[in-house]
Amino acid sequence: MTPLPSHAHFVSLEGGEGAGKTTVLDALRATLQEDGHEVVCSREPGGTPLAEMIRGLLLDPAHEPASADTELLLMFAARAQHMHETIAPALARGAWVLCDRFTDSSYAYQGAGRGLDPAWIAELERRVVGLQPGLTLLLDIDVARGRERTRGRDLVPDRIESERDEFFERVRAGYRARAAADPARFRVVDASRPAREVAAEAVRLLREWKSRT
Repeated sequence: MTPLPSHAHFVSLEGGEGAGKTTVLDALRATLQEDGHEVVCSREPGGTPLAEMIRGLLLDPAHEPASADTELLLMFAARAQHMHETIAPALARGAWVLCDRFTDSSYAYQGAGRGLDPAWIAELERRVVGLQPGLTLLLDIDVARGRERTRGRDLVPDRIESERDEFFERVRAGYRARAAADPARFRVVDASRPAREVAAEAVRLLREWKSRT
């Protein structure tokens, strides 16, 4: 199968619960804006009004639990809308796009976590997304430490956050396997360190990436 195209100005942040993606995204946005770039920050599932509605269906524990297949298809429905309405137009006008999760999260959560066939995920990716980030920063953290961080937020966990640790161990393994298989795109960051150190390394990696593109 022909590899998907990528875009140098499209950067995704991936990682398990409590990895600190929001802090890193803020640091990357500030760096790019200081350099004079337009920056569009988004998230998945979500990124458009319709995709945010789908996010609510997926994550709100008050709703009927989705089967693994339903979860995957809803994720890609939201992603297709996100790509069409937000990501592709921003890249076309020369902006940088920073996204909290993208298709790699489906391989990790619905593939490795739920046990769905990665070939099916790849087919959906090819047919309804058609683009990869140029750079993906994987914020890697031990499941127990990441879960402890999320417990400190004093928030009601969503449906996926409520899964058992065994699920998140599979997710982490899925992410690490994808990073190992695609070192040209992935950069793995040790997210167990203090947030300031993690953000500083992410900024360094972004600047290194910019210098090469």
